[in-house]
Amino acid sequence: MNLKLEKQRFIVCGASSGFGEAIARQLLKEGAHVVLVARRGNLLKDKYSHYEKQTTIIEGSLIYSETLSKIEKSVKKGSFHGIVLNAGGPPTGTPQNTDMTDWDAAWQLVMRWKIDLSLRLAPLLVQNNYGRILFVESQSVKQPLPSLSLSNSFRAGVVGFAKSLALEIADKGVTVNVLAPGSHETPAIERVIQNNSSIKGISYDKAKEELVANIPVKRMGKAEELASLAAWLLSPHSGYVTGQTISHDGGVIKGIFG
Repeated sequence: MNLKLEKQRFIVCGASSGFGEAIARQLLKEGAHVVLVARRGNLLKDKYSHYEKQTTIIEGSLIYSETLSKIEKSVKKGSFHGIVLNAGGPPTGTPQNTDMTDWDAAWQLVMRWKIDLSLRLAPLLVQNNYGRILFVESQSVKQPLPSLSLSNSFRAGVVGFAKSLALEIADKGVTVNVLAPGSHETPAIERVIQNNSSIKGISYDKAKEELVANIPVKRMGKAEELASLAAWLLSPHSGYVTGQTISHDGGVIKGIFG
């Protein structure tokens, strides 16, 4: 299928590894121009050296207003068709193992910057009567995960914001959706496996084995698989899909609307 993404321009946050990198690479293969955002600019230059003419690099942490302003400024320089809001998660921990410092930091890391950036950029897409806004969150928004209380709470809040925004601008040609990935072969899964290992007093390999055993398809996902779905959601083909939270988890979510 031709996704009709050639020469379209997207922002991909957290593009240096994991889902962000996989989505950015998929968009580049489709011929899109991608504004790559991550804390390590040199790493972005190295990883995307073959796509120099198709990329713009913005170095900075997404929790800082200065970085968001750089993104906003870059968008206003030319055409703009959509954004992928994606970043790492907060530390593990149960509610009683956290304090308010943890909650304040997680609010900044997981939720605040996404709202800020969305409110800056959504009006530009509305003005053009076309756009795609895609949040990459976690399966925990549908089924909370043990010892991930910070992520469980704020990612669910992001979904509430995304749904509200989707309804507000649905008639303006702009879609807003959420991807809810389960366990994938990315660096982020390592902290989950390590946490399970520590809690259960078992080896890392044993904890990983148990995690995979609980996935109906009996394997972890690949970031490239999620990226292909993301690319479709960012394409003109997905214009009738908005306000949705779509699982990509190998069948883990047990609910009938999983």
